[in-house]
Amino acid sequence: MKKPTFLFGLLCISVAASAQGQQPQQSSASAQRPSQWDPRSTEWHYPVPPKVSPGRNMAPPSDAIVLFGGSDLSQWESAGRDNAGGPPEWTVRNGELVVAPGKGSIRTKEYFGDCQLHIEFKSPPPGEHSGQNRGNSGIMLQSRYEVQVLDGDNNHTYVNGMVGSIYKQSAPSVNAYTKNGEWQVYDIYWKAPRFGAGGELESPAIVTVVLNGIAVQNNYVLKGHTPYTGLPSYTAHGRMPLSLQDHGTEVAYRNIWIRNL
Repeated sequence: MKKPTFLFGLLCISVAASAQGQQPQQSSASAQRPSQWDPRSTEWHYPVPPKVSPGRNMAPPSDAIVLFGGSDLSQWESAGRDNAGGPPEWTVRNGELVVAPGKGSIRTKEYFGDCQLHIEFKSPPPGEHSGQNRGNSGIMLQSRYEVQVLDGDNNHTYVNGMVGSIYKQSAPSVNAYTKNGEWQVYDIYWKAPRFGAGGELESPAIVTVVLNGIAVQNNYVLKGHTPYTGLPSYTAHGRMPLSLQDHGTEVAYRNIWIRNL
């Protein structure tokens, strides 16, 4: 009859301890589990983003694909009708890639989708030219969506075709071109369109364009491709080359690099 008395004694000690504010110890598992009020419940530690070194003195970042660094055209091929897929026929001089009028556009051998593009251009002397005939070229994202390259130094033209425009779709918010003969710097952030089963458009292309450090297109949603005549529309496609347009004037390019996003 001693055993029940002993158990009753232990129960009394436990009740007394609780009355004095002593709580039973939690298990190690429950102690380590963050509650909804614990800041650890909204933290994650993997995967760790890769380290990328920014470029210095006009150099591209460490993970960029250099499309033109001053001499090498190995990343490019001709997009002209008479030489499509052949060696590019544009001129390289003094570290610049110069449009060869009449030789056709050029395009990258590699295909791209979402990307960050850095590209610099310089308009040729205007001469007697004006409007669309003055320093005209174009940056064709995925070979079909044009960011306009044009001399913007006191050069009147339709505003959805001026420098900084998404050609025939969106005029730039401001004219950020400096002056003829100076290098102009484009930084372009591109989100490619998405297509589903049967080629149906699931989400349109979106672009942000920065010219000389000034945003001239802010998350513009494209209505489709950028034709010279007619209305824009979408045709299903995947990753496509970047193309630079031959529009008959000797526009120069340099320091072209791209990052896949």
